[in-house]
Amino acid sequence: MRRRLVPLLASAAAGVLVAATPASAVPADKPQVLSSWTQTSAASYNAWVAARGNQGKWSAYGFDWSTDYCSSSPDNPFGFPFQTSCARHDFGYRNHKAAGVFQANKARLDDALYADLKRVCAAYSGVKKGSCDSTAWTYYQAVKAFGVSPQDAPVA
Repeated sequence: MRRRLVPLLASAAAGVLVAATPASAVPADKPQVLSSWTQTSAASYNAWVAARGNQGKWSAYGFDWSTDYCSSSPDNPFGFPFQTSCARHDFGYRNHKAAGVFQANKARLDDALYADLKRVCAAYSGVKKGSCDSTAWTYYQAVKAFGVSPQDAPVA
């Protein structure tokens, strides 16, 4: 009798633990997923773009996908398509702030923006590439110096 009762109790206890978990619980790997989508690599950028295109799959994570793109700077300066890079930067800022780890990650988030912008510029050559690279550098320097999380931005 005792041998049958122990597995039965263990099984019942596991059922209670599963039932006690709220349906709205955030997946335990949210910090790892957030980190993986905000690195400087092209693979990280591509993974984030794919996830952004299928946000419903990630709804349990509660990520903030909102963006104002390049804030008060042009999203496509001189015709260079920086909009998606800026959207990923916003994603990083908003979600790291919500996780309470923004300051520890700000430099990497800004570096990831610069890496993304340089990848945009790699599609050009000659003078146009030089112009794009210079614009990317200016955007990077601006976020390094003035970038704040949306929640910390001054109210106009």
